[in-house]
Amino acid sequence: MRPIISAMTSLREALVAAIRSLFRGKSLIQAILAFWISPTTLKDQDVAPRKDSRRTAADFLKDAESMFLGPVDGVGLREFSRKLKQQFLEGLRSNPACMLPSYNHQLPGGHERGQYLALDVGGSNLRVALVELRSRGAQSDKSAIVHMDTFKIDNDIRALQGVAFFDWMAERISQTVAKASGQNHTADRPLLMGLAWSFPIQQTSVRGGKLCGMGKGFLAADGLLGQDLGDIIELACKKRGLYVELSAIVNDSSAALLSEAYITASTRFGLILGTGVNIAVHLPVTTIGQPKYGDRPDTWYEKASHVIVNTELGMFGKDILPLTRWDRLLKASHPRPDFQPLEHLVSGFYLGEVCRLALVEAIESVGVFGGIVPPTLMVPYALDTETLSAIEADNSASREAGRKIFVSRHPSPVDPTSDDIALLRALSSYISRRSASIVAASLVALWELKAEAEAEFLRGLPAERSPFTEHTEAEMQISQTMVAFNGSVIEHYPGYQTNLKGYIDSLVASSATLSEGASIDLVAAKESSLLGAAVALASL
Repeated sequence: MRPIISAMTSLREALVAAIRSLFRGKSLIQAILAFWISPTTLKDQDVAPRKDSRRTAADFLKDAESMFLGPVDGVGLREFSRKLKQQFLEGLRSNPACMLPSYNHQLPGGHERGQYLALDVGGSNLRVALVELRSRGAQSDKSAIVHMDTFKIDNDIRALQGVAFFDWMAERISQTVAKASGQNHTADRPLLMGLAWSFPIQQTSVRGGKLCGMGKGFLAADGLLGQDLGDIIELACKKRGLYVELSAIVNDSSAALLSEAYITASTRFGLILGTGVNIAVHLPVTTIGQPKYGDRPDTWYEKASHVIVNTELGMFGKDILPLTRWDRLLKASHPRPDFQPLEHLVSGFYLGEVCRLALVEAIESVGVFGGIVPPTLMVPYALDTETLSAIEADNSASREAGRKIFVSRHPSPVDPTSDDIALLRALSSYISRRSASIVAASLVALWELKAEAEAEFLRGLPAERSPFTEHTEAEMQISQTMVAFNGSVIEHYPGYQTNLKGYIDSLVASSATLSEGASIDLVAAKESSLLGAAVALASL
């Protein structure tokens, strides 16, 4: 009888926890599903401590700091980076969804010159530009956008189905070419284009790939799934009398790497950190499992000693990430909780939501913000990372600028005090610093993996010297490796770059793999999508 009573008590407590979760921003269905899947998880991790009159805001912050930053302090971060490297190795061998080898096996030499048409298709805009490359040795700017047109992609454009979307694209490409280029292009002399494509694609060559579902509300793939993207765009342009040849396709992280490698020869990583996160890395071809290359011609392998790899970084971290109870709350209400676990702790889309969950608990448990949750904060994802960035940027003692921003976006019957905003600012800082530490661990893990792979690749080469031998030896001699970065979080979030560099330096100093004096440095890759597409085209 006693076990039955105990079980009923546990079920009752878990049900109460599920009901409470309704008031923490979850829907009824999400709460019931979370309870049904794992009632003990709801009981032990999703439920905030009960309100205790003896517990203060300082106590809450102390606990929050320990939970967010304790696991990524010193030895903990080094161990996390080691586990991440192991996951990267496993992904390189067999996982078809991540560690994807591109067709870009050749980095720019910096001598490429000329004008190239570049397209950047993202979630919000289509950009068409004429890009001029002037060589790495140019006295002025090494590269420049001669002319660019930006076309907004609103909901009406996203709703264009199949060919209609690419017809819309072709019309805009034609408009820009007419303004920027006085040349006539025929079927015999097509205009060469490079494309930065920010959507999934199963790449089958440097110039093409099978179109996949685009997500984000786009219907362009309807009726065209599996068809070659290059052929689709070329045909749409041909219908308007514009003869183009799509000669290079890159994703955003690869474009960042290529655009900066054109300027700085030691660039080997491209980091995108804004709404999402991703890293591209330059690795020996033997590091990747053979089936992942698909059906490539022998001529590609004859030329390729190394290849740019799209890591799809957000997909990593399962079972090794330093989760707090607020991360578990986010995960429990997420429609795809295990699809991109690392991204949940790192990217701009999620930083604000983790902070919202922690702040709501602080309001309810220790009475900050007058003990009243602003109504908007009961809505999931209502607290965005841009707001956190603005609050962290306010270094004044009064926190007045940050307070005004918060109140304008999240009004409440009780005006927050400067101490309330200071608590929110501290929470934001813990969350952004944890994000920086995880990105640092990812970069150093990839760098160590690259160093080990280069040495192994060199040992496996024939005794007689070849271009592959010389290339690999040159890779191993790079001591200052550059990471080209782009994205709203790493570019604009206060202190993020400084924190990221600090975590990187700490991990490098404790590395048993990297040579003494080695360093990783960060460099902003401005307009990297367009410039990277042009560089990919020029490097063919």
